[in-house]
Amino acid sequence: MDLAALKAHRFEPRRLAYSAKDTILYALSVGVGDDPLDPRQLRFSYENGLAALPTMAAVLAHPGAWIANPTFKVNFLKLLHGEQNLTVHKSLPPEGEIEANYRIAGVVDKGEDKGALVYFEKVLSEAHGGEKLCTVSSTLFLRADGGCGSFGTAPPPLPAEPVAPPTFVADLKTTVGAALLYRLNGDLNPIHVDPAAAAKAGFERPILHGLCTYGVVGYLLTRCACGNEPGRLRSLGARFSAPVYPGETIRVEGQRVAGGIHFRALVPSRDKVVLSQGFAALD
Repeated sequence: MDLAALKAHRFEPRRLAYSAKDTILYALSVGVGDDPLDPRQLRFSYENGLAALPTMAAVLAHPGAWIANPTFKVNFLKLLHGEQNLTVHKSLPPEGEIEANYRIAGVVDKGEDKGALVYFEKVLSEAHGGEKLCTVSSTLFLRADGGCGSFGTAPPPLPAEPVAPPTFVADLKTTVGAALLYRLNGDLNPIHVDPAAAAKAGFERPILHGLCTYGVVGYLLTRCACGNEPGRLRSLGARFSAPVYPGETIRVEGQRVAGGIHFRALVPSRDKVVLSQGFAALD
């Protein structure tokens, strides 16, 4: 990896107008609507009184596969999405115009044979007035780019998982076509739809987008821990531990503590943890 090129890179701000249709599409793509007669679900999937799920911030004005720019000389095929974090400053409106600003917050070199971590940040603000809405942070694990050097500041580590048993459990069964729908939010990576591409990447079949799993968990926490009040979810951080296959059930196990919830997500049928070290701050 060319650390100097990465350090010197500056992103152009981006303005984006989105509609109620985009907000509804996102909600449906992360599992809302399994009961279309439930008024609590219609709140996220019907334009009359529509509210946006907080995790939609992850897909709005997404910069795409910027790290694949040849200038950075990153081994893109060895890249993993390590962690995701959302901080909500003000609830996303169900439609409107936003401005996105991006930066590379830092790089941590773990060693020549251990890879490197890149910390990327996106800040969404109101296009008119400039009030900050959300900060979206991603950790990219570059498995083949260790020995590159470091710069900037790493974010605080995710909290350790509590050893006490969960105080609540919530399940959502994804549909077999979940990735086909979720990709319409903008992530067109073929490993989520093309069996040949998935096999080349080492998967038995196309996998669900990691940010779709993250969105499903965010929705379950909004539904089960926030009383379907999206404004109560103030932050959501977790580590990606394993992929989900479309059609599998995602289970969230949470433990309420002062200020929020420690959680993890798993696929019960395989006894596989897919999100770990999760913490959601709640109002």
